Amino acid sequence: MGLIPTSETQAAGAGCGGASWYALTSKTASGERMNPSRLTAAHRSLKFGTKVQVTNKRNGKSVVVRINDRGPFIRGRVIDLSKAAASQIGMVRSGTASVCYQVINS
Repeated sequence: MGLIPTSETQAAGAGCGGASWYALTSKTASGERMNPSRLTAAHRSLKFGTKVQVTNKRNGKSVVVRINDRGPFIRGRVIDLSKAAASQIGMVRSGTASVCYQVINS
């Protein structure tokens, strides 16, 4: 968990910051329909299809998600998770969490 959110870690496909979750059923930026029960996420710049491990800093729980959308567009947030992914790392009730993420394949 010792990642520091700098431009170097962001460029390397890793970072820390805020996360939130969403459960829309509209189309994502990749063109596929959002499915809240799948392990997917939105990121501002990672390539669609990239697999990312996201870890909740508060409880240490992790989940692997596939990037299929763009966002978040709220200051301080680095990733938006599907409801299923948020549930796996224990952040559905709070709505947001402090997380670190690491690309595991692109």
